[in-house]
Amino acid sequence: MSDLPISSDTAAFEVAAVRDAQGRLTEPCARAARAMMATHGFVILTGLLSHAEADAGLALVRAALDDPERSRCAFASQTDNRHRRRDFCALPASPEVTAFAATLARRLEDVLSAYCGREHPLLEVTTLTSYFGSSHQYIHRDPPGVISLFAALEDVSDAQGGTVFVPGTQPSGIAGRPHDPGTLALMDLASIAWNWRILRHNLAKLWAMRGSTEAPLGPGELRDRVFSTKWDEHQPNLLRFLIGKNPLFSLAMLTPPTLWRLWRHRAELRHRFRLVQTAPKKGTVILYQSDMLHAGPDNRSPAPRRLFSMSLARGPVTEKMWHSGYSPHPTLKERPMSFGDLLNHPAAQEIEPTWA
Repeated sequence: MSDLPISSDTAAFEVAAVRDAQGRLTEPCARAARAMMATHGFVILTGLLSHAEADAGLALVRAALDDPERSRCAFASQTDNRHRRRDFCALPASPEVTAFAATLARRLEDVLSAYCGREHPLLEVTTLTSYFGSSHQYIHRDPPGVISLFAALEDVSDAQGGTVFVPGTQPSGIAGRPHDPGTLALMDLASIAWNWRILRHNLAKLWAMRGSTEAPLGPGELRDRVFSTKWDEHQPNLLRFLIGKNPLFSLAMLTPPTLWRLWRHRAELRHRFRLVQTAPKKGTVILYQSDMLHAGPDNRSPAPRRLFSMSLARGPVTEKMWHSGYSPHPTLKERPMSFGDLLNHPAAQEIEPTWA
């Protein structure tokens, strides 16, 4: 997206996945990944899955997308889901899906266990599919206390909308040293500046799509995305922007004191925080702390972008917090699973445990 100063250079945040004879990350590799997570809030583990494993994951995703009764996710994508610009849906807790999730959990155990206890719940397993014409999400934080994972089942190009991260913006700070209030306030300012550009980008894109032959607007789509009273935090909804009903970005945030601070700190904001867009290759897995600043960009390519995703709680969670930002499949609600359950799953039992 040309309106945002986004870098596509992710080399500083990548760790090549090196596995031992049991398929786990070697200790030096896991240690490097933990250090990356503590410093930047996320890590890109290249080559964690083989191409055959990624193909198996893609088959699970395709099966879910082909199901007319699939369980669509309730967060961040309602309007795009309705107009087939995205398909965010929960994957069932079937033996195949659970085995795939368990393999990832066991392979990443020495990184995940730095944040997640064995009793902490698996919040969701989903597929995040984005099609041509989707909206660019606002820069935001997910509910706190969660480690999330994206697995690239195919190569993802810049145009397909790989996730944008703002390194180091996790509230816990670097190596557990929390940011001071002044730094957190600057992050909020930077988010306002970025989200203003995202609003303009989304509106311009919708305007251009009116006469598009590649991604034409569907019946009622312009109204739903720009003037609807329905809740959806990531649409360029001018009505909810004007009446202050979008907690991520609204006119109410653009007060004279805030505008003055944006002008006063403009140079510092340009250099203090870095936006990085990922374009993971097939088999790459991205781990991130849920409450760091990030966004899912729009897909500007005719090729769908499909990701496998799952989230684990870093501590006990209330049902209200769980369902405010995560969408477990009904089968997972009926039979909840924990991090320990994944580690004990038969699909991962050939890997010897190292805790004790």
